[in-house]
Amino acid sequence: MSDDTLIYLDHNATTPVRPEVIDAMLPFMTLRYGNASSVHRFGREAKKALEESRERIAGLIGADPEEIYFTGCGTESDNIALSGTLLKAPSGKNGLVTTAVEHSAILKTAARLESIGIPVAYVGVDSRCRVDMDELKAAAIGSTALVSIMHANNETGVLQVIERAAVIAHDAGALFHTDAVQSAGKIPIDVRRMGIDMLSMSAHKLNALKGVGTLYVRKGIILAPVTYGGGHERGLRPGTENVPGIVGFAKAFELAAAERAETGVRLRAMRDRLEDAVRRDIPDVLFNGMGTERLPGTSNISFAGVDGEALLFAMDNEGIAVSTGSACTSGEVEPSHVLVAMGVSPQMAQSSIRFSLGWGTTDNDIDHVASVLPSIVERLRRISAGVERSGC
Repeated sequence: MSDDTLIYLDHNATTPVRPEVIDAMLPFMTLRYGNASSVHRFGREAKKALEESRERIAGLIGADPEEIYFTGCGTESDNIALSGTLLKAPSGKNGLVTTAVEHSAILKTAARLESIGIPVAYVGVDSRCRVDMDELKAAAIGSTALVSIMHANNETGVLQVIERAAVIAHDAGALFHTDAVQSAGKIPIDVRRMGIDMLSMSAHKLNALKGVGTLYVRKGIILAPVTYGGGHERGLRPGTENVPGIVGFAKAFELAAAERAETGVRLRAMRDRLEDAVRRDIPDVLFNGMGTERLPGTSNISFAGVDGEALLFAMDNEGIAVSTGSACTSGEVEPSHVLVAMGVSPQMAQSSIRFSLGWGTTDNDIDHVASVLPSIVERLRRISAGVERSGC
């Protein structure tokens, strides 16, 4: 099977690097390779590119350049936001409120903080993956120092009402952080208008390199560093900056922002056509998160009577790449914590597949997937029914 016949529908996990991004990075991987902390000509060139990229990224989310810190990934940005806030918070005002459907970068950091005595409250969601704002309001009490709610869920694509959550956090005297790794570049973000105090992003979700992230921190907020070394990124995140990756991030973000409206219409139309075909041709399916606002290119579908991992591998054999959920938890046997929190049964949660469309996805890709998926599901259901009858 050649690369030309492969279909990639796992853009929420990572994305291909666009040619324009490679072109923007190439000079900083060849002739302009200086360390941005060096004072000679090579270093000054790198520093100039670094600060120009910071300014461009800041402008795309309505921030000031000095509010943007470069990190190694969205996970690191999440860790700095949570730990950097709560490890320095005074006793009695050091509580964290988050949700049951966050990415593991948030949930595992929250668990670590909880293990050292930081109070953590987890807010639930409804059957459509929307955060229960009444529960959030009840949880965000006077001892809460930080509320962290993801903007777009990585498994279902469901968007949260961030502006309302930020108001609830601020009314409780708390800061508000959002993981915008999945939403940045796909939907508009204005940190001032939305009341966001801290925001995490990642380059490789935007058709740029892996290994680069950003953390927006509103002016006036002081975070405790969680790693130590040089004075890079104003002392918050030490380590030599990945200048080529950062330049590529800025270029990719600008491309995504400029094409956002057109791309959204295109991806939404293809996603809806895929879901319509599944609804028409495959019985006993559940569309997770449907009926509320979602990212235009994300669809999470449970196929009753089919093991999600088996379906993933069967599609992979057909040259189609999809996911059973978050890329960071694939391979685990437990059902998706996101779907379970939505009230989906463990059996149906383990039967789910995430299709995530993006740059490079074509109508022909969707038509091919829609044509082969019914027979794959039917075959796997027959196999599953045969195993059950045999008592295995």
